[in-house]
Amino acid sequence: MKKTKTLYWIFTGLFALLMLGSAIPNIISDPVSIEGFRKMNMPAYLLPFLGVTKALGVVAILIPGYPRLKEWAYAGLVFDLAGAAWSIFASGQPTTDWIFMPIPLALAAASYIFYHKKMRLSNAVNKDKAELALNPSLG
Repeated sequence: MKKTKTLYWIFTGLFALLMLGSAIPNIISDPVSIEGFRKMNMPAYLLPFLGVTKALGVVAILIPGYPRLKEWAYAGLVFDLAGAAWSIFASGQPTTDWIFMPIPLALAAASYIFYHKKMRLSNAVNKDKAELALNPSLG
């Protein structure tokens, strides 16, 4: 269980840092973000909205509990990444602008997979503890 938790927090921490690192420039409408949106013929007024939603998604995957909220947050962050990758690619940007997009998607996938592994292990341990509490002769 310790290995699973450690891997979960490594992947989740890296994913959260990466997403927060893209959310903050969006929230403050950084000139580099505005220029990137301009190159894709997208309106700059979307930047603060996307930044806030990414930041809220990061908070949702980091806080304990709220499994349904985490599912929605993972989905939203992956949709953001997939949409960004496609927008960059489809707008004819150079390969160097989109070639690294699989990295955050892989971090999202790893975080999500280890989140579910961690939850399954936690549920199994809790079930065993409950059975022992109800029937002490098993232990």
